[in-house]
Parts: sequence; C-alpha cells; structure tokens
Amino acid sequence: MDEDLFLGFDLSTQQIKAVVINEELELVVESNVEFDVDTAEYGTKKGVFTNVELNEVYAPVAMWLKALDILLNKLKHSGLDFAKIKCISGAGQQHGSVYWSKEAASLLSSLNPAETLESQLAPAAFSHDMSPNWQDHSTTEECDFLENKVGGPMRAAEVTGSRFHHRFTGPQILRFRRQHPDRYLATARISLVSNFFASLWLGTFAPFDRSDVCGMNLWDISDEKWDEDLVKYVAGDSEAEKEELLNKLGHVEPDGGKSLGLISDYFVKRFGFSKDCSIVSVTGDNPSTILALPLRPLDVIVSFGTSTTLLISTPVYKPSPSYHLFTHPTSKGLYMGMLCYCNGSLAREQIRDGLNTAQNYSGSDPWELFNASVENTPCLGSFDTSKSKLGIYFPLPEIIPDCKSGTWRFLTDDTGELTDATDASWNIPLDDARAILESQNLSMRLRAEPMLSPSGQPHRVYVVGGGSKNLSFCKLLGQILGPADGVYRLELSNACALGSAYKALWSLRRKKILNEDSFESFDDFLADRWNESSMISKVDQGYQPEIWHRYGSVLNAFSKAEDLAINSSK
Repeated sequence: MDEDLFLGFDLSTQQIKAVVINEELELVVESNVEFDVDTAEYGTKKGVFTNVELNEVYAPVAMWLKALDILLNKLKHSGLDFAKIKCISGAGQQHGSVYWSKEAASLLSSLNPAETLESQLAPAAFSHDMSPNWQDHSTTEECDFLENKVGGPMRAAEVTGSRFHHRFTGPQILRFRRQHPDRYLATARISLVSNFFASLWLGTFAPFDRSDVCGMNLWDISDEKWDEDLVKYVAGDSEAEKEELLNKLGHVEPDGGKSLGLISDYFVKRFGFSKDCSIVSVTGDNPSTILALPLRPLDVIVSFGTSTTLLISTPVYKPSPSYHLFTHPTSKGLYMGMLCYCNGSLAREQIRDGLNTAQNYSGSDPWELFNASVENTPCLGSFDTSKSKLGIYFPLPEIIPDCKSGTWRFLTDDTGELTDATDASWNIPLDDARAILESQNLSMRLRAEPMLSPSGQPHRVYVVGGGSKNLSFCKLLGQILGPADGVYRLELSNACALGSAYKALWSLRRKKILNEDSFESFDDFLADRWNESSMISKVDQGYQPEIWHRYGSVLNAFSKAEDLAINSSK
C-alpha cells in the first residue's frame, strides 16, 4: 500500500525495539534486538556491566551502535520500505549519559554509508566508552555534596523536580569529572541517551528533550533554563568551568513536536530512507510511555513490572523530595509525576512463594493461594475498623522511601499510634498477601495525592505490565487509589516505542490553531484517532467511598511506619 509510515524506537536497558505505524495508528511492523543475545560479544548481563564493589552499573555505547544497525537490517529484511517513513522519534533509558569526543561532530557529519556506525564512531567519537546506567548507585558522595550546596532535598526538588538521586545525570557528570578529569576535558558534548540517539539520526548534535532533561538535577523546571548554580557546582565552582560545562551541554528544545531537522544522508544511502524524513526530539522511556494513550490530566498509569512505577499527567507543579516531576514531553502547562519502586514484583513474589511453600501448594497457577488470601483477608487485616495492620516489605534497598532492606509489621488504632505486631496478632504468611499490596498502594497514594489536587483522586488508572493481568492486584489498586472512572488495563505491547511513533505522527500532522501561535495538543490529536474499545478494557470500578476513606484514615500511620523502618535500618 502506498501509505505514509511513522517510526518509533525504544533504546532500553536490555534491548532496542522499533515499531512502525500508519496514520490510523495501526501497527505495520515491529522488531527488536536483545543486547545479551544479538550483541553477545560485548559480554553484558541484562544489557549492562556491574561493578559491585563500587556500586557502578554501565553499558558500552558501541554496543548500542551495533544494535541499531542490526535492528534496521531486521526491519529491511521484513520487507519494510524505509522510503515510506516520513518521521522518526524515539525514547531512551532515562538518566544515562554519553560523552562525545572533540572529533565526534566531524565523524557524525561524514559517515560512510558502506560501513557500520560501530566501525566509524567507536571508539573515536567518544571520550568515554561507557554510559552510566539508571541502576548505578556510585554517586552517594556527589549527591550529598550537591544537596548541601543547594540547601537540602526540598530546595533541590523545588528547582529541578527531584531531590538528588544516584542515577540522575548531574551527580553522574560530577563523578565523571572527579574520577576521569582527562576524559572530561576531552569531552566536547554531553548527551543523555535520548539526544545521543537523536544525534545519530541527524548526523549532528541534537538538543535535549524538554522532558528528559528534567532527569538531570540541573534543569530549572519553572524558569525553563539551566540552573547556573547547580551547573557551577558540578563543573568545578568557577565561572570559567561553569561556562565550559554549559557549552558541553548545549540547549534544550522547548517544543516537543518540532522537527529537529532531516535524516542524515548516511541512513538515506545505506538503508533507503527518504531524504525528506523528519527527526523529532527523542524523549525518556517514562515520558514516552505516557504518550502511548491520550492520557488526560489527573489520569494515572501504574506499571506492575519488575519495578512498580506510577506515572501521572498533572497541571500541578507541587514538588516534593518524595517523587519526581518532569515537564510533560508534549504539552505546555502539564507535568509528568513519577514514582519508581525497586521492590515491585520481587516483594510480591517472595510472599507468594512463602505462602505456597507453607501450604505445600502444587497447583498450576502460582498466584492461586496468594489471590485467595487477598480476597479473604479483610481491609487492613481487620473487620474492626478501629484496628489496622500495616506491613512494609523491602527485599532490596528501596528508593521510595530511601530505606535498607527488611520487613516490618505494625498494628495501629484510631489514634494513629503504632506498635510492633506479634506472631499472635499477625497470621504469617496469610495476612502478608493482602498487606504487601496494601503497602505498595498506600505508598503510591501517600505520594501521589499532592499531584492529584484538589480531590486527591485520579480520574482513571491504567494498568500495564505483567501484574496487570492479576485481577486481585487491580481490584486493590482501585480501592486504595480510588479512581473516579475506574481501573483499565492497557492492551498494548511496546508502549514506550509506540508512544514515540505516535509522537512522530503528531509532529508531522498536527494542525495549527487558528489565530494562535500554537498547535493542537498531542492528547486531542491522539484521542481523535484512538479506538478505545480495542485498546483498553475496564477491570475494576475504582472509587468506593467507604473503603477509600478507610484507607485514607491510615495514611499518617503508614507514613510513621515508613519512618520507623528507615530509622531502624540505619
């Protein structure tokens, strides 16, 4: 068929994925490359190298170059006509940084289509051959230094949308400068994974994306500019060093739908792309995920995956050290709120396995006993509404809150006072099944409510990830978060790459609003083409006033329980 096509990529931790859609949002082709399998010669495990002694996690940049070449060849062999692709966008794993050499600009602009990206750019185009990964925890000293400089975690959140975190790029750049001063001096440009990827497509350095730049702890979200004090602290505390780092960073594109330019001749000659193919800014993987559906203000996405992640589209900029706020990737006046927990499926599965072992379960569904216990255990573990059971389960050290691993069980009453639960008061492991879900959902509600002003409730909750197929998970999520219009399962695979493809389509086809210097919003554009009945299914009614208020009554006690867990683990 002679139709225009739109390409979206997702350069994630373990693989690179691509989806191609047409103007009706129909999937034309998709493909992926797994780093550990398809680029096995690099020797990564789950896409990264890990230095346990130094808490470092990083990935070889050259591996990504090779993977992109493999992926494009896979798409070509599938019969995809690259000449039909009119626009390309993408997503990159957030917070990772790439350090370009002083030869990089020349190399990018003069690529030979007869040779691979890997052979021409690696290692010469990079002053550092590795990219720190979002799982990296090596920057404790740098985070403490920056937090002291700026005046504490709340001040950092007010300016940058987040307190200082190990994985955020500002602390990572500071550590790179301290650990590798010669390589830092040899660096001409610093990119995130997102605009590194865009730079490859353009054949020149791409600007930062308006949303992904917020994951650096360097960008002043309210004033929409680099915070020069923070840049100065990272650069070395002199005006000259600050200016040097500002030059290495470059600028940020404020329009998430603006074309950054046309595709590099390298891809035109090597793969047959049209020379008129446009490149749109590449954002982070989480911002791209919220573009996979027309997410309205006060809608929420919860991902039940290896980690548990909550994403909110909100008009409220109310920063806190407890969560992240980013500029919305496409819409001015909106923000993306994010909560990310290490202990997602691991904590749930640990309790599930303990329950199955205790009951000598031998059935085919490993969640059968767990789900039955959730359904048969009353709200907060008690039919007496004046008494409640609260548990905290961290098999791994947690990000939110910042707490070491451990398990804590408490009892509380109407006064909100906490006492340690005894074996006689807590039926282990049966009570733990409901308590782990309540614990994870209460933590999300506690932190999401300020972003959901004034009611504290979301409009809709969309669930994704492997756990979204478990109705017990969805039902309890609906009871605790209380979405006014219910809980919906999003029936999509590769949501992140798909969001990028949707953004590419919007960029090229969005209409200018009459008598205004603006374009139709991404959400309105997508909603006009979105076939809701085929994309989502309602799995829970959501808001039930009595039970929602019951859970609300223990939020203060739950916050105290977290504080006790934090203090007991120090």
